Amino acid sequence: MGTTMAEEARIDVKTLFQKAAGDLSAPELYELARIAESGPWFGMPVARSTEQVRRPNFEWPLVSEHPYLGKYGKGTAAVYLGNGHERLVRPMIFADGFNYGPSNLDDLWQWFNAPYSEAGEQLFDQLLAAGIDIVLLGFDTRHDYVQVNAGVVRACLAKVIAERQGNAKLITGGVSMGGLITRYALAAMEADGDNHDTETYLSWDSPHNGAWVPLILQQMAHFFEIFEAANPLKASKAALLRSPAAQQLLYAWVEDSRYSGPVATASPLRTQFVEELTALGGFPSQPVKLGVANGRGDGRGLGHTPGEIVFEKKFLGGLAGSATARFQPAFGTQRPIGGMHLGLTVRTSTTSAVAPFDGAPGGTLDSFGQVAGTLGIELEEAKRWGCFVPTISAVGLTFDPLTWPVELDKDLRGLKPEDTALNEFCCDTANSEHSAVTPTLAEWVLRKIAK
Repeated sequence: MGTTMAEEARIDVKTLFQKAAGDLSAPELYELARIAESGPWFGMPVARSTEQVRRPNFEWPLVSEHPYLGKYGKGTAAVYLGNGHERLVRPMIFADGFNYGPSNLDDLWQWFNAPYSEAGEQLFDQLLAAGIDIVLLGFDTRHDYVQVNAGVVRACLAKVIAERQGNAKLITGGVSMGGLITRYALAAMEADGDNHDTETYLSWDSPHNGAWVPLILQQMAHFFEIFEAANPLKASKAALLRSPAAQQLLYAWVEDSRYSGPVATASPLRTQFVEELTALGGFPSQPVKLGVANGRGDGRGLGHTPGEIVFEKKFLGGLAGSATARFQPAFGTQRPIGGMHLGLTVRTSTTSAVAPFDGAPGGTLDSFGQVAGTLGIELEEAKRWGCFVPTISAVGLTFDPLTWPVELDKDLRGLKPEDTALNEFCCDTANSEHSAVTPTLAEWVLRKIAK
């Protein structure tokens, strides 16, 4: 499932105009309003636990001293002291990931401390019992530039080093985009000659070479926004997709529902981010670099049939509109991926030379499920989920992150050291939900850092 440098991954959109908006009846307009619920779509999952959240021992407000494009990032660190500790002794900084708006550190705690085994084992509790102090790091604006929030990481590192009792080296990393933010911060500190005192870097299903949101669903987010009631207190469906973070994160991106053209690294923000990170050395050189992937490492994907229709919905028998989405086809030229019709406009979309990302091995996101749920479509469970962070991205496989000349279903067992930027990594035994704590991943992390 690889692309070549000569092929250009692109999308082409055809637009037709038919029924005028004024011809829609009151029931049709009501149907449009009903489906136009506010987003944003495609954020990280949230905790489902109803257990009482453990309160942190300390909370620190943080302000970056390293602006990016004139912006100073802000955030909060929640400190949970290891068993028997009265101060920080063995700190682990763990940064929040990709989503819209401010971090919710209670949710982050619950997500990573939910029981992951039949015996009821809980990862964060196990780390605390091993004497590791957990510093959960959140950001006031998760969807901002990676570089802006990397300044918050640097402020957190300085605070932790100042508050630490003794000289135990730090563990620094994060989940999802949090792994990218900490990776950038550590590399920038090394370039500046600043001490991060980090011995171990840990990323959890982080998109080191990019992430994927289906192009047809990106288009739908923009398209169906048209009918949302303006609400300054709520973000719209495509708000996260428009954000600097999404543009830096996503391998393929479209700016609106009308866009035709190249999609691989379509946003200049991604190109700029990759170039800046490369100039810093790509990864920090001083720590041991560990990573876990929620995807399988043997090349076995989700089993989706490329080009298959995922859902097809007609509103009021097709009078008010329709929406069709397919799993991403495998390469080819002008292969249909779906379309949408609502009121005045009908759009159909095709892609060329785009790999079948939806079924690739990797951490999954209920991207199709989120869209279908908003549109009132019932989907079978398997079709709700698609690949979000390909395994080859989460393990930092060595290839050009801008062009992806690589096989999505590559068997990663027995990789040579030079094939990945990480010193060690662990893949899950199944393609599990992005950022989920599973027995395989939790036990590996515990063996590596809870010594």
